[in-house]
Amino acid sequence: MENHASSFKALDIAANIATILVSLLLSLVLVRQFLLPPPSPASRQSRTPPSAVTPAARGSDLRKSLPGVNWEKNGRTLVLAISTQCHFCTDSAPFFKRLRKEVPAGTKLLAVLPQPAAEGRQYLTNLGVEVDDIEQTTLNAIGVRGTPTLLLVAGSGKVSDVWEGRLEPNQQDQVLATLRNYKPSNK
Repeated sequence: MENHASSFKALDIAANIATILVSLLLSLVLVRQFLLPPPSPASRQSRTPPSAVTPAARGSDLRKSLPGVNWEKNGRTLVLAISTQCHFCTDSAPFFKRLRKEVPAGTKLLAVLPQPAAEGRQYLTNLGVEVDDIEQTTLNAIGVRGTPTLLLVAGSGKVSDVWEGRLEPNQQDQVLATLRNYKPSNK
């Protein structure tokens, strides 16, 4: 009988603990749902999933999303869409240095980061990467879903080529060949 009574006591204790845990969880859900203020529209917008971003593609127009850039004056611009938080960007630094050395005259290098320009400038300086200019904007604004992404942009502000991710050596050679053979299309 004693063994039977102790198992009932253990079962009773377990049921009480489970009841307390479920009550706490339910209380937390109710407080969050009814007592805390709803998230602001801005915070909901900042959580836009990458799949909802219209990706940059040939023909995308960057004039409105990067209004501070004088595309016409640049002639052609290679946009390096990067982030100081991206290890693939850091890993790509040797290629970015190579771009600076081998990119044909008349092509501007523009780094675009979501971080403040000063932070981006320090990041690139630490990597030994030189660019002509740095702009800060959300990468979603220019249709970039992941970093690093390279966008070749004509003087019209329209994208003519896109390369995404950390590029393998053969892909890096393709980028350089495209830059050497670049014929702007102002469509």
